[in-house]
Amino acid sequence: MLSLRDFWRRHRRKVFVTAGVLGSGYLLYKLYNAHRQRLADLERALESERHNEELIKAQMQAHFDNIQRIADTTTLPHAMGYLDSRINEELDLSPLMERLVKGKDQPNSLTSSEKHELWERLKILSFTRMVLSIWTMAILNLYIRIQVNILGRHLYINTARDLGSSQSLEDPEIIDKDDQQKFLASSDFLPAYGLPSLISNMQAATTEVLKGKQLKDSFNTIVLHETITQILDAFMSAKSPHHWLDYLMPEDARLPKPATVSNSDEILSDTTEFDELMAETRAVLTSAEFGSVAEMALKAVVDVVVKDMEMQFGGDNLTSGLPLARLLPRVTQMGPILVEEPSKNQFIQVIRHVPEVELFFTLLYSNMPLT
Repeated sequence: MLSLRDFWRRHRRKVFVTAGVLGSGYLLYKLYNAHRQRLADLERALESERHNEELIKAQMQAHFDNIQRIADTTTLPHAMGYLDSRINEELDLSPLMERLVKGKDQPNSLTSSEKHELWERLKILSFTRMVLSIWTMAILNLYIRIQVNILGRHLYINTARDLGSSQSLEDPEIIDKDDQQKFLASSDFLPAYGLPSLISNMQAATTEVLKGKQLKDSFNTIVLHETITQILDAFMSAKSPHHWLDYLMPEDARLPKPATVSNSDEILSDTTEFDELMAETRAVLTSAEFGSVAEMALKAVVDVVVKDMEMQFGGDNLTSGLPLARLLPRVTQMGPILVEEPSKNQFIQVIRHVPEVELFFTLLYSNMPLT
């Protein structure tokens, strides 16, 4: 017993220190283990979150790609076919060409003044039709893609909310609702209602640009490019900055209908989904970002048109210059080519692959700022 007491008296400080160290070590171990467990749980949570984000991104990308296919295979072919037929109705140059051919084959059938008048009309109308086809093809293409991307985003969000983000969202049949179909059908407004006024204003711009150009004047690739660009610029700057929207969209769809207040102080809005979709579309079309994208798209098309016509003439002929009279038949032929169906239309593909255009629609679909 005494030895135990002596041992305790001699070593109790060491015992306390040892116990303290062991206790502290155990506590540190428990704290470290708990911390490591929390880190592991956090890593699992972050990994799960990353997995969910990747899944959502993959779903959105698949849905975005599907929306573009809907535009390419359904909406755009219908709209371009209708546009082509309406331009043929409103700007049919075949009677004019037939009279000129007849005058060439039968010299006595037309007087010199009549021939000159016909050639002058062909000069104005052929350029009018070509530049009109460039503008309508490009703008209607962009307009339809704006529509399907806006609608696709709304459908994705609504469906994801109802079904959960893990569900597949690639079924295009969910767009078959009255307001949504009415919204997509509004792409027919341009060929159905806006075209006559558009032609009149495009012809005025063409007449202004070509008034000093004679049939004998030499046209090369630079002059041709400048002429087309000048006509487009004259048309776009002729009136208010967004006057062209009146050809593209119905006027009564500019803004949602105002809300009314009932006697019970409840706000009742008669704004339909169609009104909201059209208002959102108009907001995009009047944005500075769309103006920049539209300008890039039109420039890309003009570049390809001039290059294509240069190839038709064998390159050197148009590069060195041709009389305007020799160029007009090619200008006349270019109009219908510009509004061919999308699967055959190289100009639509040119627009689609402009990097800024691709980025614009990616941001539009994801509802991110366009700048």
